[in-house]
This record gives sequence, C-alpha cells and structure tokens, in this order.
Amino acid sequence: MHMTESGTNDTVERVPEQTEPQFSVPAVPFGEWPSPITAAEIATGQATPSFPIVRGSDVWWQQGLPSEGGRTTVMHSSGGKQTTVLPAPWSARSRVHEYGGQSYLAIPRSMLPGRAKNARGHEILFANFSDQRLYLAGPGTADGSEQPRPITPDPAASLDGKLGAAALRYAEFALAPGRAEVWCVQERHEDGKVSRAIVAVPLDGSAASSPDAIRILVTGADFFAYPTPSPDGKWLAWICWNHPHMPWDGTELRVAPVEDGVPGKGRLLQGSLRESVLAPVWRDNESLYIATDWPGWWNIYQIGLLGEPPLALYPADEEFAGPLWQLGARPFALLGDGRLAVLHGAGSSRLGILDPESFELSDVATSFPSFSTALSADGMSIAAVATGPATRPCVVRIDAASGKTERLGSKTQELPDEAYLPVPLSVDFEGPYGQVVHAQLYPPTSPDARGPDGTRPPYVVWVHGGPTSHVTAALDLAKAYFTSRGIGIIDVNYGGSSGYGRQYRERLRRQWGVVDVQDAIAAARWVAESAGADPARLAIRGGSAGGWTTLAAVTTGTARAGAVFSAAASYYGVSDLRGFAAQTHDFECHYLDGLIGPLPGFEETYAERAPVGHVNALTCPILLLQGLDDPVVPPAQSESIAADLKGYGTSHAYIAFEGESHGFRRAESIAAALEAELSFYGQILGFDPPDVPKVAITAPTGKHARASR
Repeated sequence: MHMTESGTNDTVERVPEQTEPQFSVPAVPFGEWPSPITAAEIATGQATPSFPIVRGSDVWWQQGLPSEGGRTTVMHSSGGKQTTVLPAPWSARSRVHEYGGQSYLAIPRSMLPGRAKNARGHEILFANFSDQRLYLAGPGTADGSEQPRPITPDPAASLDGKLGAAALRYAEFALAPGRAEVWCVQERHEDGKVSRAIVAVPLDGSAASSPDAIRILVTGADFFAYPTPSPDGKWLAWICWNHPHMPWDGTELRVAPVEDGVPGKGRLLQGSLRESVLAPVWRDNESLYIATDWPGWWNIYQIGLLGEPPLALYPADEEFAGPLWQLGARPFALLGDGRLAVLHGAGSSRLGILDPESFELSDVATSFPSFSTALSADGMSIAAVATGPATRPCVVRIDAASGKTERLGSKTQELPDEAYLPVPLSVDFEGPYGQVVHAQLYPPTSPDARGPDGTRPPYVVWVHGGPTSHVTAALDLAKAYFTSRGIGIIDVNYGGSSGYGRQYRERLRRQWGVVDVQDAIAAARWVAESAGADPARLAIRGGSAGGWTTLAAVTTGTARAGAVFSAAASYYGVSDLRGFAAQTHDFECHYLDGLIGPLPGFEETYAERAPVGHVNALTCPILLLQGLDDPVVPPAQSESIAADLKGYGTSHAYIAFEGESHGFRRAESIAAALEAELSFYGQILGFDPPDVPKVAITAPTGKHARASR
C-alpha cells in the first residue's frame, strides 16, 4: 500500500526518522519498551466477526471465539439486543475447500415444514464443524432448552459405511424460491477422491436418515460457487471452474432453466480460462449483475439471458470483488430501490452506492475507512464488517437512505490507549526492475519510551499468506504488540497480491519464490534506507504462503541477495514444493501449476526454489510455528526444514501446537506464538523484552553454524 496516515494514497520517498518528543520520556533500548499490550489480551480479543446477514431489523453474523477453543458461533442482533445463537460445543464452520466461508443461513420460520405460515422469527441453518452435518437451530438453542436438529446424514453412520466422518460437507446456502429446500455446494470425500455438486437439501429433516432425499442439481465441474436462483425461481445461476485453475484465474458463469425444482442443461453466459467472473446477483428475472476482471480489474457488469452485450456499470481501475478464498462472500448486494451497495477500491475497500441507471457511484459517509469483502442488504438496510486503523472489526448496519450507521455486536475488550497504536503509513517503493511495490509501514510507537540516541530500531518484514491475498491498514493488535515495544513493521503487498488488478496479481505467475522474495527483500532495504531501520537488525515473518516467502528469502533468496535478514519466523510455511504438491488438499492441489509450473515438467524448478535443501551459510536463525492438524500445509513441511536447519547447524526453534489447523484459533496458541516470536527476535537481534518467557533455541553447531547476536 502507500504512504500517508490512515490509508490515503500519496506516495512519499522517505519517512522522517524519530525526533525528540515534546515531553520527556526515558530512552529504552528498542524491543524492551514497556507495553500494556499483552499476548493473552490479543488472543482473547481476536473475536473477529464475518459474513453478516440482514433481514429487516434482524442481523446475524459468524463470530470466532478464541477463548472457547476457537469455535465459531452465530450472533443475532435485534432491537438493540444481542444473542449468542449457538452455545458450546456447537461450532458453525464449514470445511468445504478447507477454508470454508459463510457457514450459516437465517431461514424464516414460516418457510419451514410443520410451521404455521404466519410464524414469526427465524431459525438458523448451519454447518457444524465436528461432523460437517447441516443442522437447524431453533429459538430455544440459545438457552439450551432445545438442541439443533440434523437435516443431513451422518456419513460415518450411514451410506453403508462407505464414507468416513465429515466426508460430506456443505457451504454457500440459498433458499429455493417456493420450495422448502436449501440449495448449496456439497463436497464429497470418498476413496481418496473429492467431488462437488450443487444439491438441494430438504428442510424437513428427511435427509438426516435418508441420504437419497438430497437431490443433485448440478454436476460436471471440479468446483462450484454462488448457486443463485432467480427471484421467480425459473432460473439458476452459478459459478464453476476446473483444475488446474484457481477461481481468480478463470471461472464460468452458467445459467439453467428450472422446472419443478429441477435445473435443465446449463449454458455459459460469461467467463473463460482467462477471465474470473464472480458474485452473480439477479437484477430481475432476465438479467444479472456480475463482477468480472476481463478489463483488468474486477468491475461490475450487467448481463442479460438473451445474449445482450455486457454493460459496464462503473469502469474503473478499482476492485469491486476479491479472490474467492472463502465461499459465500458477497461484495455487492441489491438494494430495495434498485441501486447496488458495493465494496470498491484499490488496495482497500470502501462502502459505496452504485446507481445502475445513472452509472453514478457515491461513497457512504461513515467513520469507518475500510470494510471487509462481504456484505448483505435487505430493502435499504446494509450489513457489513467495518474497521479502521484504531477500530476493531465490527458489524455495522447502515441505512442507505439516511446514511445512519449503527454499530452492532456484544461488548468487546477495550482497546489500548491510541498512543500505543501505530498509525499505518501507506507506502509505494521501487522493487526490482522498476516495479512498484505496495506496503503498509508501522513505525515503533509508544508514549512511554524512545530509543537511545544514535540507535535505530529493528524492523520486521511481514509477508501475508495466499499468496493471492492482500493486507490493509485495518487494526491488528498483533502488530501493536511489537511496535509498542520498539520494533517496526513493514507489511508488504508483494507482486501477486490482490487488490491492484489482474496484471499485478499475475506478476507471480510462474514466479513464486522469485518475485515475492525480491519484493520482500526490497521492502527490507527500503526501511533501512528510508524509514530509519537498523540494517543489521532486520527480520522477516509470514504465515502459510507468507511462511514460504519467509523461508525462501533466507535460503534460496540469500544466495542472490546476500544476508539481508538476521532472523525469520515462519507460521505453518511451505518448505518442500514436491511434498506440498503431493500432500495438500484438493482446492490447492494444482495451485503450483500457475505459481511454479505443472508436474511433470518443472521438477528442476521445484527443487531449485524450495527452501528444503537450500539452507546455507547465509541462512539466519529461524522460528517455526506449526499446527499439527493442518490439512493445507501439513506438519511435514515445518519438520523437514527443521531437520535441514539442525543438520546444517543453524540456530532455530520448532514449536508444534496440538489441535491447531491452518491458522491458529485457540487463545492459548495465539498468545504462545506471539510470545515465542518476540522472545526469538530478542535473543537473535540483541534485546531483552521484559516479562516474556524465553523460547528455547537450538544452539548453533558445526563449522557452518551461524550464531545469534
């Protein structure tokens, strides 16, 4: 991203170095500043909301609960009262694609079989994490007076025992017009193979004991998303794609006529192998709104069923949609007056109202500068997740007519004093070959301490996962945990990140482990040259794909660029490309075809770029953090690079977390990882953070050993 306060877009070349404050504060070594921000408080406060749904005066959303072992509940807000719909041990989390997404749907009770047509209120359909079955939660679920009712079969106890536990998974739910069914994506795991279809699940619970009651509606592709019936129920639209493509590479929008609840033959309406079409929304019964990136950015178009040329509603070098990592995210929604509530921007998303008749786009005046990638609308009400540099992510309901904004959600932990929160600075700088690289800069920030005269702070280059993802200036207390102690951060949207158009995303095509590494190294050099960082105390950290870039930067990358980094921290990072291609889950099993190249054919490239086998004399000490139940990046990835580090005699630490998957969700794991990371930096970069338990680091051995500072 770029360089000004709170996410504006003015580019600068140099960040002023720390100046003497107006008031007297003690000089304390960087990394040892006292801070009120603790790892435990961060971990328990990471109850991030997602996937809001608004229906009249009611709003629901998913809420992760790190303090309850990482389970996900559904929250309900109505009339100023907030309710936790799902008590423990229920957890609304789908495992479709292993990344899940929107895992619930609010269903009017009047539509449920056996309920009166004038019944008021809603019941919640949700995918339960432990068994992946669909359940209906009635109003008594919240207080424990009734239990959720299953409406899909238990694959471990039915189907003649052919399937194991959680072998049938569901996501992306839509009510079937005029029918007591939910249409959704079903993922089936059987005999080591994964298949998907759009199916109809009856709401009367008949499929719980009779699997044949689930009707297959659409098959024929490897992946499906956005099953969207037309308002009159006579058409079904959906998005599909096939291996080896990812949904940001190429997808198809297909439609089929529906008769008696059965879709006919689908036909292609928009999309190709080189065009990503997403998020169909019916304008009426004969036309839709879609997001497509064929002009280079995900813009919104109107498209008809009769072959009319697509009509651009607001052509701009902005994204009106994002990469489809999780199912169910709707980046725009139809309002009651025919306008669209949209999320749009370059690098971050603002909330706007787009008029398809006048082609005018106006931003909604709110105090929130940034919004997540999913929203919902009903009439003139909009529900979304909003945030800012000093605001926790929260659910808001906005009246599109008046602009009135209401913040929803139960009380969260109070934020630390803003004086301890870094003000993000959006920066653009020049990477290799003159390419512009985007990043967010977070300088060391505290009202209680300053660095000793003549010294420079350590900085950590943060590398996001994905790699087709991006970071914004939204509040992240994990960053403040470090910056409030005197450690700066630069968070890089390296080439390949989303948010800046297709051309920027495709900088990483066949260049994973090259472009991302070069941009991370360029970020490190930039903070040393232009932001006052200590060039001898630069670290790098990342998770998942960011962990890969971290490991590559200090193994394969150091041979070309010299020892830029003095420490590295990898959260469940990829280290062995061949192993990853063979072991990872179905959604990403061909992701490397585009990032590196297909196998067979690119064996040498896989071997050359993998961190495994390339630990060398310039490789700095590395901290490895890994969940033992990770289906995306299995523990073998961290274990293999740990073995290499041990064999070469390089200082390192490997910490494995029982019960954690891809991304830590339990409060104790999140806190332990942050404390281990801070302790690791302190021991390697030469400072002693107070009140943090020391992580055990293997001592360097052998003639190639590179000792810590």
